[in-house]
Amino acid sequence: MARYLFDRLLQSLIVLALMSFVIYWLMGLMPGDPIDLMISADPKLTPDDAARLRELYGIDRPITERYLTWLSTASSGDFGFSRLHAKPVLDVIGPALKNTVTLLGISFILSLLLALPAGIYAAIRQYTIKDYMINLVAFAGISIPSFWLALLLITLFSVILGVLPASGTETIGAGALVDIWDKAKFLVLPIATLTIASIGSHTRFVRAAMIETLRQDYIRTARAKGASETRVILQHALRNALIPVVTIIALDFGFLFSGALIVETIFAYPGMGKLIFDAIMGNDFNLAMIAFLFATILTLLGNLFADIAYGWLDPRIKYDEVQK
Repeated sequence: MARYLFDRLLQSLIVLALMSFVIYWLMGLMPGDPIDLMISADPKLTPDDAARLRELYGIDRPITERYLTWLSTASSGDFGFSRLHAKPVLDVIGPALKNTVTLLGISFILSLLLALPAGIYAAIRQYTIKDYMINLVAFAGISIPSFWLALLLITLFSVILGVLPASGTETIGAGALVDIWDKAKFLVLPIATLTIASIGSHTRFVRAAMIETLRQDYIRTARAKGASETRVILQHALRNALIPVVTIIALDFGFLFSGALIVETIFAYPGMGKLIFDAIMGNDFNLAMIAFLFATILTLLGNLFADIAYGWLDPRIKYDEVQK
């Protein structure tokens, strides 16, 4: 197991290094650079001044040389300053990441808590009215665009009923005693939007995995030996059915921390998605670079945790044998 983890971490570092170069190269293809922005902001700068500034900051050097310089600086823990926020990059990413973890983390957990029992029940009652109803709701959740759903919820609960705020994160001037409840009100509509938008796909995955597992020979053997239906479903079928579901969850892990741009924009929620979008549109190179790399790191960690979960769900998976 230790050897397997070491190899996976080594592979992750290689992937991260390659991704950092790809992201750096793609960012370099963006039109304009910080010097162009300085010229547009100060018409007194001459072309000679711009050339000297590009030489001073190394912008005129080949991209490979610039990347190696950036990598050396980043390896020492210096990720640079955000041009838009005039702060160190990590100081800007920290609050946005906290907001995204709160928003997407809660919606992700709620989606799984609702999708797991719904998918299991639909698989057990396959081709019944209840199965068709669950599938109908799941397909509706998959089909409804998140921006349209967000606007509907705002119209209903904020405009017509007036019971929930339409945007923001907290009420200005709210007292410390009601701070938690005040922030919770602002999270209800974004969380509801993301939960409804994701619950359908998770339900469909759980249902498909359970149906496939319930057709296996070992399920018929367990029933033939007199095991109760509850034990067959929860102990024998569910653990094996969760293996492909864990793969989907691992793929969603990167999205969980990279933010939901559309929902965050509609609800004016300062999360990672909106932060990355603003950094790209504002040509904030350092901020966008580190934000993308952070999402890459968390995606790799999600895949690693999924591989470890496979061994827990199915004891037949031996990591020592994988190394041979």
